[in-house]
Amino acid sequence: MAPGSHRVSRYTAFAEVALAALLVLGPVALGGAARWVSWPLGVLSGAAAVLAFVGARRQGETPRVPLLAAPLVGGVVLCLLQLVPLPPGVLAVVSPEAAALREDVLVPLGLTDWRPVSLEPSATWRELAKHLAYLLTFVAAVQVCRARASRQRLLAVLVFTGAAVAAVGLGHALFGVDTLFGLRAYVHARPPLVTPFGNPNHLAGFLGLCATVAVGLALSKQPRSRAWPFAMAALVSGAGVLLSLSRAGIVFFVFGQVLLAAWLMKQRREARTPARPAWGRGAAVLLGLLATLSVGAYLAADQLWAEARSVDGVESLRRGKMEPWPMMARAARAFPVLGMGRGAFEAAFPRYQTEPNPNTFTHPENLLLQVAAEWGVPGLLLLPLGVWAFVRRVRREDHGPVELAVLSGVAALVLHNLFDFSLELPACAVAVAVVLGAVARPREAERMAMGRARTGALPVRPALALAAGLTVVMLVALVPGRRRMADAEALLAERVSARAPGTEVRALGLQLIDVHPADYLLYRLVAMGSVSDGAAGAKDALAFVNHTLYLRPLDASAHRVAARALLHLGRREQAFLEYRLAQEAGDTRVLLGEAMPRARTVEELKTLTPEAPGQLEELAQALVGMPSRRALGFAWLVWAREHFEGRPEATALWMQEARGRLAQRDLPEAEAACAQVERRAPDALSTHLLRADVWRAQGKHAEALQSLEALVKRFPHDAELAFTLAARQQEAGLTRRSRDTLAAVTPYLTDLRQRARLLSLEADSFEREGLLARALEQRRSVVGMLPGPESHFAVARLQELLSRYDAAARSVHEGLRLMPLNDARRAEGEAWATRLEARERALQDAHKGALLEDAKARELDLSSPPALSDAPAP
Repeated sequence: MAPGSHRVSRYTAFAEVALAALLVLGPVALGGAARWVSWPLGVLSGAAAVLAFVGARRQGETPRVPLLAAPLVGGVVLCLLQLVPLPPGVLAVVSPEAAALREDVLVPLGLTDWRPVSLEPSATWRELAKHLAYLLTFVAAVQVCRARASRQRLLAVLVFTGAAVAAVGLGHALFGVDTLFGLRAYVHARPPLVTPFGNPNHLAGFLGLCATVAVGLALSKQPRSRAWPFAMAALVSGAGVLLSLSRAGIVFFVFGQVLLAAWLMKQRREARTPARPAWGRGAAVLLGLLATLSVGAYLAADQLWAEARSVDGVESLRRGKMEPWPMMARAARAFPVLGMGRGAFEAAFPRYQTEPNPNTFTHPENLLLQVAAEWGVPGLLLLPLGVWAFVRRVRREDHGPVELAVLSGVAALVLHNLFDFSLELPACAVAVAVVLGAVARPREAERMAMGRARTGALPVRPALALAAGLTVVMLVALVPGRRRMADAEALLAERVSARAPGTEVRALGLQLIDVHPADYLLYRLVAMGSVSDGAAGAKDALAFVNHTLYLRPLDASAHRVAARALLHLGRREQAFLEYRLAQEAGDTRVLLGEAMPRARTVEELKTLTPEAPGQLEELAQALVGMPSRRALGFAWLVWAREHFEGRPEATALWMQEARGRLAQRDLPEAEAACAQVERRAPDALSTHLLRADVWRAQGKHAEALQSLEALVKRFPHDAELAFTLAARQQEAGLTRRSRDTLAAVTPYLTDLRQRARLLSLEADSFEREGLLARALEQRRSVVGMLPGPESHFAVARLQELLSRYDAAARSVHEGLRLMPLNDARRAEGEAWATRLEARERALQDAHKGALLEDAKARELDLSSPPALSDAPAP
């Protein structure tokens, strides 16, 4: 076939279908986040490239590989280099951190094989397959998009896919459905717009690209009537960007539209055609942007305004996205030669995390840091190469509106990824590969000059063989890439939860660690399995805890496991120090839930004592609040007050001393402690409340009540003070005054818990007056606000007093349903429900018996003869 022929081979048509399927696949596969997406991505991209090259051969064309493919090729090469196992000496030169991991962690465990640079090889295998898929997609799009019709169809598929995704979100919002198609609920995300994209930033990036390309297609259509579908698609996708509430996504969507308008105006000015104004198409883009913003504001004005008000400039950005960047930059500097491994950031970064954070960082959410950390300096060198190739493409003079729209959309999406990671997932990455392939295609002039300029040209047969070979490599890479950290963690956690023998857990753990050497959680799980064996496994547990802390120094759970192991070994002082470290690393429950009940001496409590004021007060409150620990708590308070003397914590400690003495009815000591509090904080509200409690314990109820009433006048907005006063007034029999106190504070309540407590106090006052029906009404309102076992039981108690035994039994069952299965009170509640049901049956039986006796009496009255009387008729 002649090179100039425009006939499209059926193989090229099949390649176009494969590319279209790829464009739809990403959004359908949950934005590319679905685990199953790798195989269809590889098969379709490989098929598209092979079919495209076969079609090129049939059409007599020479395949071209533009310069824009260079970063993708470089990424593939770097991934391959990161997967090569290296001798220890070479590894120490190329990646000292990977060599240190091998020598300090793996070799002591008996894992002495050669190691690659990648700290998470299975993830790097998956990334290798993905980059090969993107490369094959790009070169296939370059070949397919030589035909104008194919190019237009592929871009239309992208545009209408984006519009369909946005329409799905609008439909869910219209019908108030917060699960995807009513079937899938997002567990770790609550997207404002429910679409297959669980991440609103990724949704905004994808829809922003689709909307910008749609504008370019609309501007290029002739006649203008054919432009309306694309204009509507741009409007719907743009509205989806706004409704995603992604601040960065909205900003860069607007940037892309403005950039397109500026390029169009510049192009018109340089064309020097007075008959057509220079601002025509650019003004149309800006008007379309204004229409999109208007529609978005109309649909979600309140949400957009709330999101805008939550932004306080650069400081908000710094505290949000940018705060972890210095830690991530330090991690990147540790791997300058070849990086930590593509895809290994989630596994490797905890080693360099210096601030506790409950979230797991899977990506830096910054393109530069992502490349620097995972590919090192060679990866950073690929970025200017890609920018240079992109700028060369921009500076070409034969761009139409579609090409300019593609370049604007891609530029906006790449800049958006300075604050996001949407390009890490196939939905956006494949879309960018296809649209850039459409722009980087050989132009007609290049085809005519093919014989003179052979830059980027490949012979057909070698190109076809290379595409087939890369496809095979890609599919083979998915085999080791199927092993994921999450699966390994779940498998090992299941064995630990099932209390498998420590030797079995250790053997499985070593097998999984060999595959995922930098996953700290695997080491911690092995330690947990070992410590469950008691003293026999304690030493082994400590060894794995040390490895865990090497990989994640701020792992609070590892410190907790270490504390348990040290207790088994009898090293109690070190154990309580580990408990304290666990608390300082972010485990807020270990101090009171596990460490404090195990302390036996004041010295152990000293080791356990935190320096933070709030946590110190919680510890003191827990110690003096438990009768079994109160004596030890008072002894510890003597040391703690001396240790924290001169600091605000000392006042709180004296406060807890007074509360503990009141609970123990040691009134002289409580009075002395209260005097210390009054000397240190005479004007604090808590001081006055403590004084009122001391007077009440001393029998001075009138003085305590007068003190609280005077305080309410000074602090009329304090809800807790009003609640305390209302309770004391009820104890004094002043139920009406109690309700007046509650009514005065009602306008200042801020949450449902306060409202529920107010209604409970009102119910108590009605019950004291014998108004059980009104008290029941208030208790039912509490159940509606905060359903829980106690609120249901309170309703049941009132219903029982009103002889509504059936309703009371139902309320008890509702409370039992909300109660944990291991709660010790379940047996008492079940017995209560059984007793109520028995009383209801007895009441029903008595009622039936009464009805039966009444029926028999009537029957006897009717069957007896009428009595005769001598009295005259009236």
